[in-house]
Amino acid sequence: MTDSSSVLGQERAAVAEACRRLGAQGLLIGTAGNVSVRVQDRVAVTATGAVLAELTADQVSVVDLDGKVVAGGFEPTSELDLHLGVYHRYGAGAVVHTHAPMATALSCVVDELPCIHYQLLALGGSVRVAPYATFGTPALAESVLTALEGRSAALMASHGALTHGPTLVKAVEHALLLEWACGVYQHAAALGTPRVLDEHQQLAVIEAALARNYGTTHPVPPVQEEKR
Repeated sequence: MTDSSSVLGQERAAVAEACRRLGAQGLLIGTAGNVSVRVQDRVAVTATGAVLAELTADQVSVVDLDGKVVAGGFEPTSELDLHLGVYHRYGAGAVVHTHAPMATALSCVVDELPCIHYQLLALGGSVRVAPYATFGTPALAESVLTALEGRSAALMASHGALTHGPTLVKAVEHALLLEWACGVYQHAAALGTPRVLDEHQQLAVIEAALARNYGTTHPVPPVQEEKR
């Protein structure tokens, strides 16, 4: 008989670590929010009611892609359908849902976070705000999934934010980037009307990033000794 703690043991520990990191950054408050990672047909996902900034691996459940619990002693998050929807529709590797302060504040005011900084292109560009629906409902899941089309992030009206990525590390990075961008937008809007990058400017950034392999380190080539 398989010990349930050994099922996706590393992934459950990684989810707990990601939650503690996001909690330390102020993006996960109390029990609000949820994180998951997918490995083939299994998903390690935070348990409902757990204090996320103090999460331990045993508070991470494992479910199949139909939502049936296959390991762990706690019921998964009430937003499980949302997580599974992202996996089914977009083939993501991990999902992060937060009630981050800046993102949540912005979700209460705007219909879209415009592309005011080129780093938002890492999320697909402007970030849509999914219309409000009650948490944990199919209506909310469908609303957010629609807002995610062509994007790796969405704001959730009067609720919070969701990001996904090919890996848990990337999904967490996207959550941190989104919160930073929301903060920049709020500060800029307090000073005046934020400028938005147009399509030509966005394309130029993408071309420059590809040409320079932007976002990765580049070792300095060894100095060649001069031939005499």
